[in-house]
Amino acid sequence: MRTAFLVICNMIIVTIGIGAVAQNNEETPIQDNSFLVEEAYNQDAGVVQHINTWMYMYNSREWFYTFTQEWPVPDQLNQLSYSIPVSRVHPDAQAKTGLGDIALNYRVQAYAGPVVFIAPRLTLLLPTGDYKKGVGAGSIGIQLNYAMSLELGRYLAAHINAGFTYTPLSKITGYWRERRQHWTLSYDFAGSLVFLAHHNFNLLVEGLCVSTETVRRQGGTIRRYDYYINPGLRFAVNHASGLQVVPGIAFPVGFGSARGNWGFYTYLSFEHPMWKPKE
Repeated sequence: MRTAFLVICNMIIVTIGIGAVAQNNEETPIQDNSFLVEEAYNQDAGVVQHINTWMYMYNSREWFYTFTQEWPVPDQLNQLSYSIPVSRVHPDAQAKTGLGDIALNYRVQAYAGPVVFIAPRLTLLLPTGDYKKGVGAGSIGIQLNYAMSLELGRYLAAHINAGFTYTPLSKITGYWRERRQHWTLSYDFAGSLVFLAHHNFNLLVEGLCVSTETVRRQGGTIRRYDYYINPGLRFAVNHASGLQVVPGIAFPVGFGSARGNWGFYTYLSFEHPMWKPKE
């Protein structure tokens, strides 16, 4: 984990150096959500976004779908959203499919400058997923995430995340059907580089480091470290009505505990005006 953190720090330093010599962009580029990395742009006043993501990992034969809807309250300063996950996993060498833990999110646009954007997020995780299937924690959880975006000139942007998830009564079913529970703490670091080839077309590469703590069947907890590199692309289709459609694809590759696992990631966003902001 220390090595991964140093890699992300070095990436930030390099991107700042590159961005210092880039020219300013006269047209507004795509300011959409990245794939595995959260960008620090809250929704504009009156504009609502609907996000669909689906990822399939070939070696594990698991897939993960999430629907997210983001609302400004009532403008860019405050944002409320929710995420509904559905997944197919193999916790006991048997395929289990089900609804995961629904996330209720509040995010504040703490800073929105010409170069730096900062948006901390607080999330309440509801225990809607079945922990016996491996698609939920079996307990309410709290998640904090810090997102920072850097607009480094005309052709480059960088995004950095750091966060953790605390679950006070995470559960798992034991060998003799007894219920085991324990508090767990997971954390993650992530970063991305976005090449603004055109204001409506982006190439990007993401790096994600996740340390996940789960309850063991034999008692206590176990921690695993997953690392992913996720190259991809996205583009925007703008309509006269104000609707913006952003499709994207990426190809995640796992390292660490996820070594040898690779997959396919799809992204589809619909963003449109819902009401006219007050002048």
